[in-house]
Amino acid sequence: MSRSIVFGYAAAVDLQKQTVPAGSELRASDAERDRIADILHDALAEGRITADEHAERVDGVLRAKTVGELEVFIRDLPAAHRQGPAPAPYRPTAGAIPMDPDDNVVAIFSGAVRKGRRRAGRRIHAYAIFGSVEIDLSEALFDHQQVVIKSFAVFGSVDIRVPENVSLRGMGGGVLGSFEVDTLDSGDPEAPVVYVDGWAVLGSVEARPRRGKFVADILDRVQRKVDKSLRKHLDH
Repeated sequence: MSRSIVFGYAAAVDLQKQTVPAGSELRASDAERDRIADILHDALAEGRITADEHAERVDGVLRAKTVGELEVFIRDLPAAHRQGPAPAPYRPTAGAIPMDPDDNVVAIFSGAVRKGRRRAGRRIHAYAIFGSVEIDLSEALFDHQQVVIKSFAVFGSVDIRVPENVSLRGMGGGVLGSFEVDTLDSGDPEAPVVYVDGWAVLGSVEARPRRGKFVADILDRVQRKVDKSLRKHLDH
């Protein structure tokens, strides 16, 4: 083997080492696997990958051992190159949401409405059976960062509205019905995340942002934290 070939091979190896992202050989955590799975879920919903590709990649994500192996499954997707805060996860944090609802909204051959300046509980159950339910959180006070709305529409409709500056996720489905959730990502990592789950059976469940409405108390909470820290500092 000539010296030039040996030199060229060594240079190629050095270049490969330099282009390997830092930390790619670190062992992957469950949270990192969930992040990649969420990106793949988005890509499937946007039509960027097929259902077969999604299933194949998710299987690979579950088998991956290092961060570098995980990144391979999204390197051809825009989310892998997107700058800014990470998108909200598609599932609530384990144990963060109680099993019992803070509020039951029931409409049987009737209508039921929840709206206005009121506190949003961590779990809301909505039942529309030959009726209609409207849940409008566009003016709500969010004491919790994660809110789950479990919705069941049987020959009825559940209509959900949220402010523009929260994150919105859908986890349900339809059986001869329509389950539509407009995925929304807030630019604020501290913003609430509303998860809409459930089923539409010969009915409809719809969730989307109400344009022009914002959670005002997000900034209030941040300001209160700043004021508290400042007072603590001055006391010392």
